[in-house]
Amino acid sequence: MKLRTVLMSMFLASTGVSSALAEGKKFEVDSNHTIIGFTASTVLFDVPGRFDKYKVDISGDPETGADAKVKVEIETKSVQTENKTRDKHLRTPEFFDAAKYPKITFTSSKVTKQGGKLVVDGTLDLHGVKKEISIPFETVAAKNGAGVMENVYKAETPLSRKDFAIGADSVAAKISLSDKVVLKLLLAGFFE
Repeated sequence: MKLRTVLMSMFLASTGVSSALAEGKKFEVDSNHTIIGFTASTVLFDVPGRFDKYKVDISGDPETGADAKVKVEIETKSVQTENKTRDKHLRTPEFFDAAKYPKITFTSSKVTKQGGKLVVDGTLDLHGVKKEISIPFETVAAKNGAGVMENVYKAETPLSRKDFAIGADSVAAKISLSDKVVLKLLLAGFFE
C-alpha cells in the first residue's frame, strides 16, 4: 500500500499535478454570508428575493477551476421576498409551483478561467425545464474577520422567466412583470 502511494505521488509530481488537486478540494459553505437570490422587475419597482434553503456542493481547485464540479439544489418553497402574501403566491402553480417542482437544481458541465473570472457552464433545471446557462463569477480569496482564509464567488446573470414558464399563466405577471430576472449569487465558504 505504501509503495502504491509513493508511486502515485511520484507520477503526480512528474506530471505537475499536486496531490491536493488530484484529490480535489471540497468547499464548505459559509451559510452566514451565502446568498442565492434574484431581482424581478415590475413596471413600478424591483422585487428582491432569495431562497433560504439550499445545498451547495463544490469541489476542485479554487484558484484555477481545474477539475471543478458544482451542484446546487434549492428548495423552491423557501423563496422569500419579505412579503408573505407574495411569497405564498410565488409558491403556487402560477409561478414556481413548489408542490410539483420542489427542487431547483444547477449542475456544472465545465468550469473555465477567463481573465479574472471563473465561468461555470451547466444545466439549470427550473420548473420542469432544463436549460444550459453560463455564469461568470468574480472571485475573491482573503482572510475574514476571524483570520481564516475564505473564498467568495459573486455573480449576476440575467435569465428569462418565460424560458422556464414562470408566471406564464399569471394575469398579474402578464400585466406588470418584466421577462428578465437577474440571478444574484454570493457563494462564500472555505476549501478543505
